[in-house]
Amino acid sequence: MVNTLKNAIDEIATLSEADQEEIARQLLTHVAKIRRLRADLQAGVDSLDAGCGRQLDIDEVIARARHRGGRSAASQSFTFT
Repeated sequence: MVNTLKNAIDEIATLSEADQEEIARQLLTHVAKIRRLRADLQAGVDSLDAGCGRQLDIDEVIARARHRGGRSAASQSFTFT
C-alpha cells in the first residue's frame, strides 16, 4: 500500500463511523468504475488486436458525443498530444 493511501486511511479512522462508511462506499464505487473502465479498454485493445477495427470519421464521432452529452461545442475542449 502506498503512503498516501495509508495516510488517508489514518485520517479517515479519526472520523465518525457514519462518515467512514460513506467514504468507504464512495471509494468502493470508484474502484468498481475503474475496474469496469479497464476491462472495457482491454476489450477494445483485444478487438483491435484481432483486426476488428475500422476507420472513423472524427467529425461524426465528435458530433455524436456532443449530441449524447447535450453540450454545446463552446463548452467542450479536446486536448491532443
